[in-house]
Amino acid sequence: MNFAEIMFYIFATLTIGSGLMVIFSRNPVHSVLFLIFAFINTAGLFVLMGAEYLAMLLVVVYVGAVAVLFLFVVMMLDIDFAELKGGMVKIAPLGVPVAVALLVELGLVVGTWAFPKNAELARVHPYFTGAETSAVLDGPNNTEALGLILYTDYVHYFQIAGMILLVAMIGAILLTFRERKGIKKQDVAAQVGRNREDSYEILRPASGEGIKGKGA
Repeated sequence: MNFAEIMFYIFATLTIGSGLMVIFSRNPVHSVLFLIFAFINTAGLFVLMGAEYLAMLLVVVYVGAVAVLFLFVVMMLDIDFAELKGGMVKIAPLGVPVAVALLVELGLVVGTWAFPKNAELARVHPYFTGAETSAVLDGPNNTEALGLILYTDYVHYFQIAGMILLVAMIGAILLTFRERKGIKKQDVAAQVGRNREDSYEILRPASGEGIKGKGA
């Protein structure tokens, strides 16, 4: 067993354990922290497979933005999760068949998985030629191949996803916004509409007299 295989089992074990803790943690903040830990270990698995771009994307986008944003929303909205969990019994008859179906699908995916020929080379230079995956030394690497596909064939879906994330960000800001009373705010109209007399006054005190302000 080489070093890559050892790290694979470590990252895979930590990812599965973190995923289970996300489900079974009673504190929602702890669940988000375990979710971040699961993302980091999944990024390690991507690095082992040669998909360094996906690994960095997972850390920057999901850990740095989505998970942290979800954590802030959970902490600021003060959601009563005990009340939400109380309704799980009502939807259990529907949730159990869906969970079983997902487990069956995952089993089929794992059971039919097969490594392509020249797997080590295909991790660095993937190039799809119909039924099987081969590798060419002069082909694009992972990052270039993803960029070519993403910004040509799926550019409209990419833009739609960006708009959805923008709307989600604006909605999170609106949900967490609280108007506070008694706070001194800037009145731009009053600043722009003020005249010269309200801004300053010119005093000419006599020799030996002090300067007194208004109302003194």
